[in-house]
Amino acid sequence: MPALDDSARDTDRRQRFAAADGLVGLEAGNVDPAGSAEEDFTVSMVPLLSAAGSVEISDTRAMTGTGTTGGGGGGGGGAGNGNGTIREVDDASFTLLATLLVALGPLSFGMALGYTSPTQAQIAEEFAMTTAQSSLFGALVNVGAMAGALVSGSLADAVGRRMALLWAAICQVLGWGLILTAQGLPALYAGRLILGAGVGVVSFAAPVYIVEISPSRLRGGLGAINQLAITVGITLVYFLGIFLTWRILAAVSIVPLVALLVGTLVVVPETPRWLALKGESEKMAGVMRRLRGNRYDISMEIAEIRAAVASSLSEPKTQLKDVFARGLVRPLVVGVGLSVLQQFCGINAVMFYSSSIFEAAGIRSPNVATLSVGVLQVVMTAVAVGLMDKLGRKVLLVVSASGLAMGNLGMAISFWLKDSLPAGSAAEWLVSPLAILSLLAFIAAFSLGMGAIPWIIMAEIFPVQVKGLAGSLATLMNWLSSFVVTLTFQSLLTWSHSGSFVLFAAECVFTVLFVLRIVPETKGRTLEQIQAAFKTS
Repeated sequence: MPALDDSARDTDRRQRFAAADGLVGLEAGNVDPAGSAEEDFTVSMVPLLSAAGSVEISDTRAMTGTGTTGGGGGGGGGAGNGNGTIREVDDASFTLLATLLVALGPLSFGMALGYTSPTQAQIAEEFAMTTAQSSLFGALVNVGAMAGALVSGSLADAVGRRMALLWAAICQVLGWGLILTAQGLPALYAGRLILGAGVGVVSFAAPVYIVEISPSRLRGGLGAINQLAITVGITLVYFLGIFLTWRILAAVSIVPLVALLVGTLVVVPETPRWLALKGESEKMAGVMRRLRGNRYDISMEIAEIRAAVASSLSEPKTQLKDVFARGLVRPLVVGVGLSVLQQFCGINAVMFYSSSIFEAAGIRSPNVATLSVGVLQVVMTAVAVGLMDKLGRKVLLVVSASGLAMGNLGMAISFWLKDSLPAGSAAEWLVSPLAILSLLAFIAAFSLGMGAIPWIIMAEIFPVQVKGLAGSLATLMNWLSSFVVTLTFQSLLTWSHSGSFVLFAAECVFTVLFVLRIVPETKGRTLEQIQAAFKTS
């Protein structure tokens, strides 16, 4: 790989231009050697223009008025199919297929999280569990997920995003198998722990994979499919748990993982950015053509990816201390901050109390409560998928965090009224409706933004050379924060029911300020543009 000129290191813009000038040339045999100088110049200029934020990739392609129309095959920057017709908009059908197959990982993630809700009583009865043993069985998935998150980035960098998902699926199948065949507590605990480790890897690898294969115009919506699949998985296991025993439910939970294994081996390609990082230029171009369609000019996007990778490879080998380097402090604060704030908004506390709130309103069936919450999550997350690339990440985050603050405040008021009003008070009838409306508003607000967007932004903002380490750290902090909230929530309730939700509401107000002040808008920008903007900010 050609070395960059020393003079090109003065500024990020010059560095990116030098990298593009040396590396953007498309692979031999894949492009017409008689191609116009104007086209070559435009291709080389794209990373510079993109880094400056002056044009979108589609606009730059339109400036050339042409595109390489060489036939399909493994390499090359052109996108033609031989008929000379170039599409102005990429064909995202294969990208959508790959996203949906990869989303089977988050679906299984959701099933693992929701599994204990309908089954814990059955399992506790069969194995004569104490309350502490039953709680440990539920919590071990978080412990395993923290371990999985810790190694997820290094694994995804070493073997690829695709293979990381494959290993995570195998890990989860093993975990479910141990639970399914368990004859005692050790096997149950081991299964839950191993299952959690697979979930931890999926929680990093799936959003990174989806973001890295998606075109910028669809990246938000496709990225939100990750969270949508999690909510579908939770709701599905709630529903199936009404009819199935805990062992059969564990067996059913293996089915989407088998489909993920087959899809990953047969259909799903590695991401172009990881292939570029490993020097697999021809494979990268071939995968890009499959993802964007044969009639779309991929040369501009390939040029930008190569320039960014060249810039990263010119730096010394990344170590943990490099994640805290000056140029990465802001993306690290954004990624880790959103991961922590997502959990500290009180989502686990509200989910914990949902059945009690419904019961206080006279709805005594726990199935009705859990299914109502699950269906609302699915519906509102689906709405977020449609809005993500229209309104942008920041708008949805602000709306979501504001709604969470109001939902928490409403629940705080309802608990305060319940504890303060004398029995038979004329205002007592307000308590249950206020609690239910606040709960539903909270769930809807979380699903609209704070549920999905932290995972999307985490996958967008880190440069390729530190994405593994930095992304692992953000994912680990998410799971650690979830564990801390779960561990301390009972103590908070002992202190004050209403006060606990006031604290969560205050955290949500802080989240609004954090988003407005620190989080960048990433809608419609390529990953390379986003990461370049952090360097120059």
